[in-house]
Amino acid sequence: MSEKPPILFVKTGCPWCAEAVALLDRRQIGYRSVNVSADRAAFAEMVRLSGQDKAPVLDWHGEILADFGAAELAPFLDSRKG
Repeated sequence: MSEKPPILFVKTGCPWCAEAVALLDRRQIGYRSVNVSADRAAFAEMVRLSGQDKAPVLDWHGEILADFGAAELAPFLDSRKG
């Protein structure tokens, strides 16, 4: 099974992004982190997927969770992990 890992779009210095990284790491959930601060193409992709420009944005296999904190991420993950 070679399903691609979820993508976490983050910005440099973003405390909500750091919370998201810490929560995913703590739960040992594999993901690919993409920093949009210096990557215009990645920023454009994040905006295209989420319809807004705030980070973090999680692309969970096509499901988008945008502009969230740990309080929103935990139940999102709980409802998707079997």
